[in-house]
Amino acid sequence: MRHSFVDRLLTGLDEALRTCVPGASQAQREAPGRERPDAELDDAQARHVAGLMRINHTGEVCAQALYRGQAATARLGEVRAAMEEAAAEEVDHLVWCEQRLEALGSRPSALNPLWYGMSFGLGALAGVAGDRWSLGFVAETERQVCEHLEDHLRKLPEDDQRSRAILEQMLIDEGKHGAAAKQAGGTDLPNPVRSAMGAMAEVMKKAAYRV
Repeated sequence: MRHSFVDRLLTGLDEALRTCVPGASQAQREAPGRERPDAELDDAQARHVAGLMRINHTGEVCAQALYRGQAATARLGEVRAAMEEAAAEEVDHLVWCEQRLEALGSRPSALNPLWYGMSFGLGALAGVAGDRWSLGFVAETERQVCEHLEDHLRKLPEDDQRSRAILEQMLIDEGKHGAAAKQAGGTDLPNPVRSAMGAMAEVMKKAAYRV
């Protein structure tokens, strides 16, 4: 079934709203670590963990936008389907981070709509460049995401087992997405592009930690 431009526009707007509005998305899997005891964090620790989880939530907002942008411009149907499937799987991560932020008495970043728009544009450009570059962009994105998840696992308080369980499962899933993109034909990105992606991610992390 072919959809009109207006249909696609409305679908894209609905996806953006469901991603950026807390509570609008539903996870297919229950959040990891729910059976573990909740840590007794002091105010400073709770603010720190909330900052880390806010970064991870914003990262999932960006991932949704990247995948949706790439799906919108992908040339091969199977690549488009793979992008849409990956975006659906990332919804679990989005919801888990939202739930953990709520438990910590905090909220997602107020800048998420901005990051969504920028990431959607980057994803669309990657798709226009060609499916091999688009898949390579996914693989590099997931590689960098895995690096910062590992960093956050080191920074979590030792007894915060609920946050740790969420990040550990996210790390497993993101690694699978990156490997799948590579196996599907993703090409290595040039070093300047990889560096630019890393620099943008650093700006996002610093902003999301606080706002």
